[in-house]
Amino acid sequence: MDHTCELIRQAKEGNKEARSRLVEENVGLVWSVVRRFQGRGYENEDLFQIGSIGLLKCIDHFDLSREVKFSTYAIPLIVGEIRRFLRDDGMVKVSRSLKEAYCKIRKESEQYQKEYHREPTIDEISATLHMDQTDVLMALESGQEVASLHQVIYQGDGDEIYLEDKIEQQNDEMESALNRMYIHQLMETLNPAEKLLIQMRYFENKTQAAVAEKLGISQVQVSRLEKKILEKMRK
Repeated sequence: MDHTCELIRQAKEGNKEARSRLVEENVGLVWSVVRRFQGRGYENEDLFQIGSIGLLKCIDHFDLSREVKFSTYAIPLIVGEIRRFLRDDGMVKVSRSLKEAYCKIRKESEQYQKEYHREPTIDEISATLHMDQTDVLMALESGQEVASLHQVIYQGDGDEIYLEDKIEQQNDEMESALNRMYIHQLMETLNPAEKLLIQMRYFENKTQAAVAEKLGISQVQVSRLEKKILEKMRK
């Protein structure tokens, strides 16, 4: 990862050789995604060229300050680039295996939320269903329906609301998945005491007073610790 980060840093500074090396060293990511889009009426080489655009976008926009794996950030961008190409060409078809995986993930997520009152992370879904994280992300992406921006989603009293009126209010499911993975990785950088405090405050929604009672310290101490931990996570 240090090697990749150094190449990204150099590429962002305009080093074309570093940029080319990054592409060469990560073409496997593009091919791994391309193989999941076989049978759509296009040659693999054509899809590879489209997917490579997503890889280049990842290189340009990857945030070195985040402790996120390059591949974790790159795959959704590669997937998105190919899906946009297929969608715009009217070729979006979802394989049966992806549909089945998406249904399993939805069922597992619903069950998890009922039991733990929060959404599961990609890691948790991957572990429970014995699926690769890449396959989980692909299945989630496949579950997004393609619809016309002019589709009427509400009608009443003579007024119509179109999908394009609401599109900005909708969360990008892939981005949300990445954010959850990122937060999970950040939590792993904390020591047990810090992790427990953040877990209670932000995942269990406990008040500072409740956390103070649980930890046997004052509310003022909880407030100071919380501020310190959040600052550590931001850095």
